[in-house]
Amino acid sequence: MLPDQPSERPHRRRPRYSGKNPRRFEDKYKERDPERYPETVAKVIASGKTPAGAHRSIMVEEILQVLDPKPGEFALDCTLGYGGHSAAILSRLQPGGRLIGLDVDPIEQPRTEARLRALGFGPETFSVRLSNFAGIHKITAENGPADLLLADLGVSSMQLDDPSRGFSLKLEGPLDMRMNPERGRPVSALLEGITPDALFTILEENADEPHARDLAGLLAGGSFRTTTALANKIRAALARFPEEEQDKSVRRVFQALRIAVNDEFSALDALLRNLPICVKQGGRIALLTFHSGEDRRVKKAFAAGHREGIYLTVAEEVVRPSMEERNANPRSVSAKLRWAIRA
Repeated sequence: MLPDQPSERPHRRRPRYSGKNPRRFEDKYKERDPERYPETVAKVIASGKTPAGAHRSIMVEEILQVLDPKPGEFALDCTLGYGGHSAAILSRLQPGGRLIGLDVDPIEQPRTEARLRALGFGPETFSVRLSNFAGIHKITAENGPADLLLADLGVSSMQLDDPSRGFSLKLEGPLDMRMNPERGRPVSALLEGITPDALFTILEENADEPHARDLAGLLAGGSFRTTTALANKIRAALARFPEEEQDKSVRRVFQALRIAVNDEFSALDALLRNLPICVKQGGRIALLTFHSGEDRRVKKAFAAGHREGIYLTVAEEVVRPSMEERNANPRSVSAKLRWAIRA
């Protein structure tokens, strides 16, 4: 070979699929490529699990029943996520209807937009904005109030399953948890700079953590670079309690910190304040919550709006997933659907 000729790079084969149930997210490439490996994805779903990198939209039929999309109407999906709810709504809005989807995640948003474009929903029918749901008043100021509005307040499976995002309890990753990793500070920085009293408030208000006081004293000011380092510290602090209780506290602490670092309650409060001016008379609203802090806010806002004549009617009872859905998709177990109709 002559000196000035480029050397050929050896071909690198993809690592073999590591068994029937690979543990590492990066190894689950078959689950993350449903078009090439439909049988693998079907097996994962049949086992009651969500394929890696995917998301199974929750209570789709119940939400469609509440929102009752009709051809020609204008819809807002304030939490686009994987796009499952939007796809179902868009099909009911045709012909002549349109939907605007909001999502704060710059990593997943383009993927979801491409997914819905592939289903045939063009720009005249479907558009996307990089924003959280606190910004709906800007959308409706430009486009007019919506006929129907949905907000699914849960964290998507794409975020939960990817250890690089820092949400995962199962696999080690950087302690981040930001929905938009380009903004704000990660959980690791929050913990380093917080006082025990401030952390106690976060753990108590965001997750009703019974061990909030003890854990706040141990975690505040600590240097935790990975999800497993934080989880191990929590379990060690609660070593005198049964393992099941330790695991519940780990989940609650992660939830509380995720809410804090993304300022989720402030965004939800802004959404609830703006709803009356963002939905038409007779417009339908559906909000899907996943923990008590969210549900309390929605319930109180709807009840107050009903008393003040803002809402014609509101859900008297919370709507929950069917037993079949809870068995098929364990991540739906904590879901609560509340609805309201604008007066």
